[in-house]
Amino acid sequence: MTDKLILIGKVTGAFGVQGEMRIAAYTENPLALINYRVLLRENGEHALTLVSGRSFKGGVIARAKEVSDKTAADRLRGLKLFAPRSVLPPPEEDEFYLADLIGLRVETPGGAVLGKVKAAPNFGAGDLLEIDPGRGKTWYLPFTREAVPTVDIEGGKIIADPPNEVSEKDG
Repeated sequence: MTDKLILIGKVTGAFGVQGEMRIAAYTENPLALINYRVLLRENGEHALTLVSGRSFKGGVIARAKEVSDKTAADRLRGLKLFAPRSVLPPPEEDEFYLADLIGLRVETPGGAVLGKVKAAPNFGAGDLLEIDPGRGKTWYLPFTREAVPTVDIEGGKIIADPPNEVSEKDG
């Protein structure tokens, strides 16, 4: 599959005994998961076909064609749900899908290459970019306007102005 997959939700467990599931939504509008309908596994294989849903505490309570009872819903707990990047709406100006940043070259404002974006985790205190320098250990860069003043997806790069504790560390 050439279309990049974007993580948009995760099954957190059964809801009731009729096969409904709680799904944590990683989309701005949790009900968008229902609109995408066909959701995939990380490897691109079919996961679920959502047929209905309603909002619920940061996610949705959903019914899927493949799930008929509480036991089946409980077996899916922890299942990560993905959608092809092509079905998602385009990001607003100055917004990005973090998955679009993976693989971009990271440069200083002066043009020195710092590495490539390996991942874009969020450990709870904000988005980070994990930078792979090509040799040595990876390091984290806060994904803030101050640390990353320019993102040029078309050009395949970001301009980074790392905080002093990052730029002054031993290479």
